[in-house]
Amino acid sequence: MPIPSRSRRLAGPAAAALALMLTGAGCAAPAGGAGPAALHLSAATPPARGDIDGFTWALYAEPPVLDYLYAFDYPQNTVLSNVCESLMRWTPQLTLEPGLAEKATQTDPTTWVYDLRPGVRFHSGATLTADDAVASLNRHLDPELGSYWVEDFRNVAAVEKTGPLQITVRLTTPDALFPQAMANSAGTVARAVTMEEQGKAFGTADGGLDCTGPFRLGEWEQGASLRLDRFDGYWGKRAKAGHVTFAFLPDSAARTNALLTGEVDGSFAVPPESMSRLRAADTGRLYSGESLTTVNLAVADLGGTLADVRVRRALMLALDREGFAKGAMRGAATPTSSLVVKETWRGVPPEQVSDRLAALPPVQRDLDQARRLIDEAGARGRKVTVASSPLGPDVALLATAVQDAGRRIGLDVEVRTVAPDGFTALFSDPEARKGFDLFPYTYYLSVTDPLSMYANFRTGQFENYAGYSSPAYDALADEASAEYDPAKRGVLTAGLARLAADEALCLPVAEYPGSVYLGRRITGAPTTISYMYAPWAAEVGAP
Repeated sequence: MPIPSRSRRLAGPAAAALALMLTGAGCAAPAGGAGPAALHLSAATPPARGDIDGFTWALYAEPPVLDYLYAFDYPQNTVLSNVCESLMRWTPQLTLEPGLAEKATQTDPTTWVYDLRPGVRFHSGATLTADDAVASLNRHLDPELGSYWVEDFRNVAAVEKTGPLQITVRLTTPDALFPQAMANSAGTVARAVTMEEQGKAFGTADGGLDCTGPFRLGEWEQGASLRLDRFDGYWGKRAKAGHVTFAFLPDSAARTNALLTGEVDGSFAVPPESMSRLRAADTGRLYSGESLTTVNLAVADLGGTLADVRVRRALMLALDREGFAKGAMRGAATPTSSLVVKETWRGVPPEQVSDRLAALPPVQRDLDQARRLIDEAGARGRKVTVASSPLGPDVALLATAVQDAGRRIGLDVEVRTVAPDGFTALFSDPEARKGFDLFPYTYYLSVTDPLSMYANFRTGQFENYAGYSSPAYDALADEASAEYDPAKRGVLTAGLARLAADEALCLPVAEYPGSVYLGRRITGAPTTISYMYAPWAAEVGAP
């Protein structure tokens, strides 16, 4: 099974509605649109006061599978976070708290001990034990299964049962990202016996799930909807809704109309072109929160024209990021020169990283400087090929913006359109990337740590698409990974950010907040990206 990346946001027919849905480079925000400064970001919507029989929720695509090993994108995680749980949990404020493990203890730099909650029941009625946790984590280490979260286990030497309700994870080297990953799908626990019995059917419409969350998997009508039913044996707070029905609505216009008419009660990742209508509607309310998401141009090939760093820097200087962001998210996006949003630097004293981050390239376009770099590199007239796809206007418009930038500085930029499946393959198959220099992608973090982005450029890392290799970069990345103190790690990561920018390893374009629309019948959903890894639907109920 191919391994996609966290950047697979632009890889599905409806992902455009999720990621950008940009209206065009250089466009102004429409009248009545809310710019970044006008948005009020919150961690959650008003808490629910009462129970509700059930509610409906729109998804832009059907989850291909619900096995946590392959839960690496919005549709899967939005559903699975309510059915299966991890050792730790992401809060609406994007911090960590105990999940199925009531306590996590670091006994030395390479040893983590997780004490499980007693009396937790699976949906089948069986009781959670350490055997289940060991089996669940060890599945990521099985190369035959091809876990999409294998990078989070790169330093795991062993996962062992050290008590009836205790597991111990031994690392080969200190790894500050590993304990954070135990709050996302990498730390999910399911019943060992069920996974063994179901084999490849686990997490599919033909199989099922056996987890511990506040909802259990109900009827899955492929191509139409999926239902979750409240699990009354849940160890935590009882869900306010008796059931949740996820409707698969890939067409953004149909999804918006369903929200406006009340056919569905809510949705995350509201289509940006629909925001003004939803903001003005009296059928519900639109909210915004932290998404830890950036829009970028991935460098796919460090040979050819882009082998010279001056050409990569020139493209970054020539791209009209400010104009592009005005059209993105209907004015809610912000142009950026950083590959991570500012919220990820929390816990790091600003004065300790400000000099490094201030040295990142400016957002403002500088065509004169870009042309000088092209001339210095002797690249005038050289060809650059950027991938595009008909899966949504965002991909095509970003590719077109690159073509415009290249034309203005003397490069011959070809936009090559590939089918949606071919575009998806760019994130997982090196062969598919051959012949391309750049491709658009959107990246969200699954932990609140900038290192999780900058570690991608380490030699051999799966999401190191261009195959960049630098002993100096690797050494600094390893040093940052081994540093458990957030402030010290942040300083080291800021150094990586500077190196990545100097080398133009990836071209940042914009950042934008998350969005959620709730109809009048419900409230209580989070507004941040925490919904990907925490049982958000349990908090949704009557206003």
